[in-house]
Amino acid sequence: MAVAAPPAVNLTFNLARDYSGQNFFNGWDFYGSWDNLTLSNVWWVDQATATADNLAYVNQAGNAILRVDNTTNVPDAGADTRRNTIRLTSQDFYDVGSLWVFDATHVPYGCSVWPAFWTKGPVWPDNGEIDILEAVNLMTYNQMAIHTTEGCMTSNAIQQTGQLGSADCASNSGCTVRELKPNSYGDDFNNANGGVWATKFDVDGIMIWFWSRPDVPAELTSGGKTIDISTWGTPSAAFPVSPLCDITKFFTPQQLVIDIALCGVWAGPEGNYQQTCPGVCDVSGAGSPAFDKAWFEIQYVRAYTTGVVPTPTPTPAPSATAATLATAVTGTSSAQAHQGSSSGAAPSQKRGVTTGVAAVALSVLAGMVLAAC
Repeated sequence: MAVAAPPAVNLTFNLARDYSGQNFFNGWDFYGSWDNLTLSNVWWVDQATATADNLAYVNQAGNAILRVDNTTNVPDAGADTRRNTIRLTSQDFYDVGSLWVFDATHVPYGCSVWPAFWTKGPVWPDNGEIDILEAVNLMTYNQMAIHTTEGCMTSNAIQQTGQLGSADCASNSGCTVRELKPNSYGDDFNNANGGVWATKFDVDGIMIWFWSRPDVPAELTSGGKTIDISTWGTPSAAFPVSPLCDITKFFTPQQLVIDIALCGVWAGPEGNYQQTCPGVCDVSGAGSPAFDKAWFEIQYVRAYTTGVVPTPTPTPAPSATAATLATAVTGTSSAQAHQGSSSGAAPSQKRGVTTGVAAVALSVLAGMVLAAC
């Protein structure tokens, strides 16, 4: 009986999209609604509000700033209390054969704060989710994860430098990996002038690398249009194609997402919140000093591909899809822009359960995941 050959491992990637400098915000959609997905106490504002209120802008260093509103005294409206913040979703969808690099000098941090850089398919959560940077409250480390429909597992036999948590990718938490390298989140990350994450989404699986600023590889600091990853070594988190899970069957083309949530189903429940913070999760009252550290400073987000990068061509109408960027499948509808959520725990034990039921399960299971770490 013939045995199928393992997928070829791609080691060289070509730049397809560079989100940086004064053009950083080109190619992103602002969410413009409340968080109806992970039930955090935020309003993810539209671009006009974000600009007017200085919640999203490019600073004098040429870096993108995304921040929580820390200037408004928000009245207590119980469960309906919401503070303004940011969620961006890329207009491009990136297919298998992609590499995404995220360089930040500062990440949001503090009690109630739940930041993430992650990806999702066009139908969330059925088309897969990759959590690259995600943590809550005063956690001192990053937690990486993937979320799938039923049938995908991982194990301790996989080579990675991080610590495996949950091994069932269809569970509420997904398949989780705790970063063991220092300075991966919080004050330690910010005091080290940040760092870089690189995520490979390819035929052989999903791999996530992290480097604190002094350890960032030269090929990433040089700004070249081609990257050779052959010297990067063992990733922090690895979800390879294996008999336990054929990643390529659980993930469609992915959008990139950057957001800052507050409280919600992971950061908010008392069992989670009180592991690192006193009292209860609350976004009401004065914004300062509570949210003075709740901001991203991003040097760039770059998407690379194993394919040839064509010249983008204009579309005939705003509703049409955008140009195809190599293996990127671009364009999104307004409905798709309002899907998806980063999550330390996925929205339901069985994918497709309604959000209301999901919130109850999440509150319990997210606490179990965090407590086990």
